[in-house]
Amino acid sequence: MGENASFWESLIYAHPTCVTWKQEAEGSIYHLASILFVVGFMGGSGFFGLLYVFSLLGLGFLCSSVWAWLDVCAADIFSWNFILFAICFVQFIYVTYQVRSVSFDKEFQELYSALFQPLGISLTVYRKIVMCCDAEVVTLEKEHCYAMQGKTPIDKLSLLVSGRIRVTVDGEFLHYIFPLQFLDSPEWDSLRPTEEGIFQVTLTAETDCRYVAWRRKKLYLLFAKHRFISRLFSILIGSDIAEKLYALNDRVHVGKGFRYDIRLPNFYHTSLPETPPVPPPRRLQRRSSGRPRPGVPNYSSPRKQ
Repeated sequence: MGENASFWESLIYAHPTCVTWKQEAEGSIYHLASILFVVGFMGGSGFFGLLYVFSLLGLGFLCSSVWAWLDVCAADIFSWNFILFAICFVQFIYVTYQVRSVSFDKEFQELYSALFQPLGISLTVYRKIVMCCDAEVVTLEKEHCYAMQGKTPIDKLSLLVSGRIRVTVDGEFLHYIFPLQFLDSPEWDSLRPTEEGIFQVTLTAETDCRYVAWRRKKLYLLFAKHRFISRLFSILIGSDIAEKLYALNDRVHVGKGFRYDIRLPNFYHTSLPETPPVPPPRRLQRRSSGRPRPGVPNYSSPRKQ
């Protein structure tokens, strides 16, 4: 304990205390550096937030270096501030290069602005999603089929960028798929990663369409590496399925044409034939017209007051 106390005492009292303070203030360069430090530490996150922070901190360290060289005339203060300025400058150049390297085609940029940017997805994460689909947008011509009922295997997940897709089952219309909606979200959600299946509906392009497609195995590998992307797609697919259910809500009616979406798991498109009502046996008719059995209330005749 004595050695520790002597160490702290020597650390605190070894240097002479300030008896008299300077009356005049430091120069304008010193105060400018302090203001730049305060404003610089208010920066946000992301690429542009880093550019903001490193640019202002670098200017602040540069002003401190000039102040140490001209006013204080201290080589050590100048050296440290200049080294910190150089570090900020290198970081600024590196972040600028990353921002310029993250560039996409027009359709991918519009897709990011419309779907991923409102969710707070950074450009680096979005680049991994785009690279998973090989940065390719597929064209589907009018009246061409994306999938055929009972024939096309479920081996990818696609997102419509432009155009309109008509969904039918056994030749009957179910609903449309519009831009920024998945083409096969119910099929994707109904299968486990190790399972295989085929489409139970037909998807036909009503107009010339453009869509982005992720291969199933490649996308699952991306999910295994980045859990955040897996949760992101889980939310997007769940929301897309809910929109499709709302689109089907107007087409569900009671009666012979009772319809379910066959693409959802455990639901089938059925139409039950109407059967004529079967009259009850004569014994039941006689019992209902006679005395009521004990313990069984008779609802056919009004109660006596």
